[in-house]
Amino acid sequence: MNSPGNHIGLLFAVLGAVGFSFKAILIKLAYPYGVDAVTLLALRMGFSLPFFLALGWHDQRSRKPEPMGRRDIGLMLGLGLTGYYLASYLDFLGLQYISAALERLILFAYPTLVVVLSALFLGKRITRRAMGSIALCYAGIALAVAHDLHVAGDMHDVLIGGGLVFASAVSYALYLMGNGQAVGRLGAARVTAWASTAACLLCLAHFALTRPLGLLIQPAPVMLLAGAMALFSTVLPVWMVSEAIRRMGAGPVSLIGTLGPVVTLFLGWLILEEPIGLFQILGGVLVVAGVVLVGKRG
Repeated sequence: MNSPGNHIGLLFAVLGAVGFSFKAILIKLAYPYGVDAVTLLALRMGFSLPFFLALGWHDQRSRKPEPMGRRDIGLMLGLGLTGYYLASYLDFLGLQYISAALERLILFAYPTLVVVLSALFLGKRITRRAMGSIALCYAGIALAVAHDLHVAGDMHDVLIGGGLVFASAVSYALYLMGNGQAVGRLGAARVTAWASTAACLLCLAHFALTRPLGLLIQPAPVMLLAGAMALFSTVLPVWMVSEAIRRMGAGPVSLIGTLGPVVTLFLGWLILEEPIGLFQILGGVLVVAGVVLVGKRG
């Protein structure tokens, strides 16, 4: 029998997947106002920073954990660098060149990258199932790239944008590998709060070193979109997915997360008027199938 907790967990998992998927749409809506990737990312992370600090403060008060040593602080900086800083920066750059739907499909291949990187750096064997999932994912991405090339007609932009987003996926996969090691020792809330805080500070430092501070004053639509990105595509999804995992377990939540590319494909068509083609639909099906396959046990 399903408990109310499971129903709430299911709702949080779906809303979290939708929230993460909506990020690319908000970024694409902001770019026509002339804002650049570094400034938009700084606004997003600046708006998010108070929420992550509050999460860290709440975790400190409720659990009263041991103070973090230098190694732990260095780990939080490393996770912040590879996670929400570098992965987000490369993703924001890539979205200047490619559609939101293609961005989400490339980014969504990160579980296969975790498998490959774990084999390279941790000596873990790649199973036949993992090989099959990798083949499905990259066949799907190839079909989606072919669709974007046909629509955009500019191979240069599609290849640059796709390469940047793929690099973002690699950075996020490295973050996940380090995150798994850190959570076991420090706890999920603590790692999320302080690694995300480190990422916010890195994004703001990048802006301060490369842009005049006056650029933080943007037209009202950009500020609203950045605020929505911080709340609905950063802070709330992070909390909702964590809460869903607590109620349902990581396996079901990961499967629900496969809604992401489908949601972005639909929202890109509905809001951005991005065309949907057969190659893109087939590509999305293959990528989702590959991720579901790599997530299965046994």
